[in-house]
Amino acid sequence: MRIYDVSVPISRETPVYEGDPPVEVSLKMSMADGEFANVSQICLGVHTGTHVDAPNHFIEGTKKVVDLDLSVLIGPCTVAEVADDVMAIDEETAESLPEAERLLLKTRNSAFWGDAQGGFRKDFTYIEPAAARILVDRGIKLIGIDYLSVEAFDAETPDTHIVFLEKEVIILEGLDLREVPAGEYELICLPLKFADGAGDGAPARTVLRTER
Repeated sequence: MRIYDVSVPISRETPVYEGDPPVEVSLKMSMADGEFANVSQICLGVHTGTHVDAPNHFIEGTKKVVDLDLSVLIGPCTVAEVADDVMAIDEETAESLPEAERLLLKTRNSAFWGDAQGGFRKDFTYIEPAAARILVDRGIKLIGIDYLSVEAFDAETPDTHIVFLEKEVIILEGLDLREVPAGEYELICLPLKFADGAGDGAPARTVLRTER
């Protein structure tokens, strides 16, 4: 059995989506200063690094992150590799993807994590709304992608998100799939159980496990 940690490390250098809160880390207690323990404090947006989007992210009054079904976040999944020359996952590309309840897309985006200190990238591969509808019609329950949004950076409205979220498809963003070959895995994705705020999302330690 092999375990792939596909979570992006969270630090002050972690790229965040433009307009989201930056990551702040401070040491509130330090043994080096004579305290009896080290205690760190972090401040970050809930869509930092590897994270899930709950329906209430874009559809007011719907499921929050505490309401997400853990049976969807844990189970068999398929990692599908998308060619490096694909900038937008359109209907044709979606039709070529394998059918799966949990589908993670490995695109050219994964290479961005090798230069995380370069900051947020706007030129990431994304999913077009029409492609999202194809995946929803197939019965997908969870969709993952290897950068900070399934939506085009310059999209005027969050149509791709809404296509997924109105059908309660969990969106998993910010995956690092550089070391993961295409194929079948077990997904274990556990978002933090935020019970306050809008419940729109949460960072998630996410791993893939092989049978052997």
